[in-house]
Amino acid sequence: MFYGEYRYKLDEKGRLVIPARFRKILKKRHLIITRGLEKCLFLFVEDDWKKQEKKLRDLPFTKGNPRAFSRLFFSGASFCIADGQGRITVPLPLLDFAGIKEKIVLIGVSDRIEIWSEKNWQDYLKSSLSSFEEIAEELVNGKGEK
Repeated sequence: MFYGEYRYKLDEKGRLVIPARFRKILKKRHLIITRGLEKCLFLFVEDDWKKQEKKLRDLPFTKGNPRAFSRLFFSGASFCIADGQGRITVPLPLLDFAGIKEKIVLIGVSDRIEIWSEKNWQDYLKSSLSSFEEIAEELVNGKGEK
């Protein structure tokens, strides 16, 4: 559904532009933005959000890790709709969480869009590209089998 890497700047009102390729998918749909992992934000369309919500709801709330993750994931969530120019407003606490000041990178990750500060994305790429092949081998072949 969502693929690619796109670079933008936040406008003076804290809005970001959704790439034209994504706008067709997002048009007139409810979107949910929340805290992601590795200091990025996750942006879901409502149907995919509901799938994630169900997975988290099915975890035992009596255990600490699922409870803590759910609190942070859902408390940061905000509903939004792209305006006529394909922009969404990102709440200030989420911008702060992701360290986003001006330059951003949006990446399509199949069922979601991730929103990164340019610096955090560059740092992530630098630290992860060296293990890309190793991770691929493990995921495809199962525990590194050749």
